Amino acid sequence: MKIVSNKNNLQVIYEDNHIIVVNKRVGDIVQGDKTGDKPLSDIVKEYIKDKYNKPGAVYLGVVHRLDRPTTGIVVFARTSKALTRLNELFKNRKTQKTYWAAVKNKPNTEKATLVHYLVRNEKRNTSKAHNKEVTNSKKASLDFTLIKSLKTYHILEINLHTGRHHQIRAQLSAIGSPIKGDLKYGFDRSNPDGGIHLHARKLAFIHPVAKTALILTAPVPKDPVWSSI
Repeated sequence: MKIVSNKNNLQVIYEDNHIIVVNKRVGDIVQGDKTGDKPLSDIVKEYIKDKYNKPGAVYLGVVHRLDRPTTGIVVFARTSKALTRLNELFKNRKTQKTYWAAVKNKPNTEKATLVHYLVRNEKRNTSKAHNKEVTNSKKASLDFTLIKSLKTYHILEINLHTGRHHQIRAQLSAIGSPIKGDLKYGFDRSNPDGGIHLHARKLAFIHPVAKTALILTAPVPKDPVWSSI
């Protein structure tokens, strides 16, 4: 799979007439918010406008998001038809998302399914994981596998079964294995770039128009931990 970079330092993993898939960097926001910072969606629009010499406004639909400090695969729709169908795919959990996370504290087991009940705190923008169902909680489930132990950190591969707010971050913190750099969920210090070591590594889904199977992989950022894998 060829990864295309350009003047905006945008890493394009896959593109066709209906969708474009990019590798999000630390600090990018997928869609505009109250910060006023330039969102990834605008950067992708500029890329499309420049590459195809498009006059006027460029259509781009935001399908899903990644937290600002995380990296990895983000899918955008280039047509309204693709957006409608991708929204259905994501809503009905007909996608397979695989993440990598670096944690300092090795989990008690090398493989497990985690089930918690998450309560979101809107003011603090956090989610707390409970072992039992509580008021206003939503069930969250994932499985993880230890894929490599480094000198200081351990790399987990995670498959999501549900899509809750800060799910991976909250659930790994709940078992005593917060993600490297994630101060919000109990790690002891931040990363120099303000990011965390959570990477949306792989996404598998059926193309919304062509109906072919797509399995897309995002290269990890260049840093000492990821480079050791």
